[in-house]
Amino acid sequence: MITLIQLEYIVAIDTFRHFAKAAEHCFVTQPTLSMQVKKLEDNLGIRVFDRTRQPVVPTDIGMQVIAQARKILAESGKLGELVKIHSGDVSGDLKIGIIPTLGPYLLPLFAGNFKKKYPLVNLYVEELVTEQIAEKLKNDLLDAGIFATPFDNEGVIVQPLFYEEMIIFAHSEHPLLNKQKIQVKDMVSPDIWLLSDGHCFRNQVINLCAIKPESKQELPFELKGGSLETLMRIIRREGGFTIIPELTANELRGADTENLAHFDETKPLREISICYSRNFVKHTLIQHLAEEIKISVPPPMLDRNRGELVTWR
Repeated sequence: MITLIQLEYIVAIDTFRHFAKAAEHCFVTQPTLSMQVKKLEDNLGIRVFDRTRQPVVPTDIGMQVIAQARKILAESGKLGELVKIHSGDVSGDLKIGIIPTLGPYLLPLFAGNFKKKYPLVNLYVEELVTEQIAEKLKNDLLDAGIFATPFDNEGVIVQPLFYEEMIIFAHSEHPLLNKQKIQVKDMVSPDIWLLSDGHCFRNQVINLCAIKPESKQELPFELKGGSLETLMRIIRREGGFTIIPELTANELRGADTENLAHFDETKPLREISICYSRNFVKHTLIQHLAEEIKISVPPPMLDRNRGELVTWR
């Protein structure tokens, strides 16, 4: 007889690709986990994992079994969700991933209020780039992710939340700030600072500005950074310009607001969504989180029609 516990164990092994780490994750000893996996394999008459390889990998039929196990566990989890909905119980753990260009500016807007409104929900937040979030959603290591979309992945459900304008941040003496009208074509310049590879906002800026891969930059030094704050600090001292999201711009105060400039054409926007696996269980918690985020951002940012979306893939 196959049990849910056995399915949990093979999913954990697939996630961590290591028996000891999977056992630690499931709070059991490795011999216990191994014994249960062996029982499942004997019942099915197959081998789920190829133990001769390191890290351990599923066999061809094992991958199909694990995929079905994830669906069964998700459906099983929905039973508890149904009971919670019926009783009005809003509690449990909610693990979310958020991209670094959003976390420092969005989290302070909603996290505290969300905790006050739903004190029995334990919110865990991890800053990761989009591809890392998607991978963790796939392996059930996160319940939801907040990142820029569109994002085409058949295993991920995308629910748009709001739309950030992409705004110019330039050195106080940069000629861009003296232009009466700024157009996208003005962004093709060798003194634009960019985030490092792996950040979806870097790709959006490249797409918006039509920067060619072979383009040469004329900057004081090469920066491989993942922080918008770092870029802005460097620009204040060294010159040049970059593009920043609206929530980042909203945090600027005093003289720093004079470093900002808007495009005179249609506003370029990045779409921010809450995303979760198609095998999601914690639908109610995710929807409460989504609503709290929408309440926390400035109302104009909810309007999809105020500009034109810039993709990053």
